[in-house]
Amino acid sequence: MKIAILGKPFDEAVAPFLQALLDELVARGAEVLIVEAFRDYLASHLRLPADISTFRRGDSLRGVQFVLSIGGDGTLLDTVTYVGALQIPILGINTGRLGFLAPINPDYIPQAIDALFKGHFTLEDRSLLRVETDPDVFGALNFGLNEFSILKRDTSAMIVVHTYINGEYLNSYWADGLVVSTPTGSTGYSLSCGGPVMLPQTNNFIIAPVCPHNLNVRPLIVSDQSVISFEIEGRATSYLLALDSRSLPVEASVQMAVRRENFNARLVKLNHVNFLSTLRNKLNWGLDRRNPSSVPQLK
Repeated sequence: MKIAILGKPFDEAVAPFLQALLDELVARGAEVLIVEAFRDYLASHLRLPADISTFRRGDSLRGVQFVLSIGGDGTLLDTVTYVGALQIPILGINTGRLGFLAPINPDYIPQAIDALFKGHFTLEDRSLLRVETDPDVFGALNFGLNEFSILKRDTSAMIVVHTYINGEYLNSYWADGLVVSTPTGSTGYSLSCGGPVMLPQTNNFIIAPVCPHNLNVRPLIVSDQSVISFEIEGRATSYLLALDSRSLPVEASVQMAVRRENFNARLVKLNHVNFLSTLRNKLNWGLDRRNPSSVPQLK
């Protein structure tokens, strides 16, 4: 089995778990590839086998059966950009904070690796969005798992985002910005803007204004078969475009549209993990300290 690993720096307490992970993969005869920058970090913290290979962004991962994302949700979002259209299954191991997309805790790594080798898992396809701009802004990495955002920059003045769905005028949002979210991103930035939580297999986008000037403007759910386009105006001459964890300043003249990407992100789900249990555990759904007996059992 060929397994690629991406990750970010971690607390020293996590090191023994990751050492056990590498030792277990080698003992099972797996061919291990580690992204170059993370391999250099691991070499100063762990004992690495001599025959481990490295890769960089842009290198093909064709032939890899699984990708392990070691870090938090931001690391998994970045991992999706390495995998791209290959749709290699990604297993998120949480060494960060929230771990909504990366639900496997370090102490569960042995069971998770055993499940991979035995096939005791399911695959869950998550829709992506694609951002098309003229001129080009994001290059080949113009897709994201969570959301696309248009935001004001270095001014206190709000911006106006004229928004169209399939070429038909929807609304002019007077706000600090606008977020277009996938179902996966519904528990991220969109949620803090008052957007709804959507189940992962929901085939929709959420359009949510950031701090709107008109309080009667609310988030809107639209089909992800829609093409959503924008025109920006305001006192500033440049604005910020953000796609998951990547952000770049652009001129107001940039033309942009969002549509569903032609491929998906494929996440590994172990039998003890599902979206509803993650909602309860990570967002504390049902937790009421005034009445402990009303709290649902977390499974």
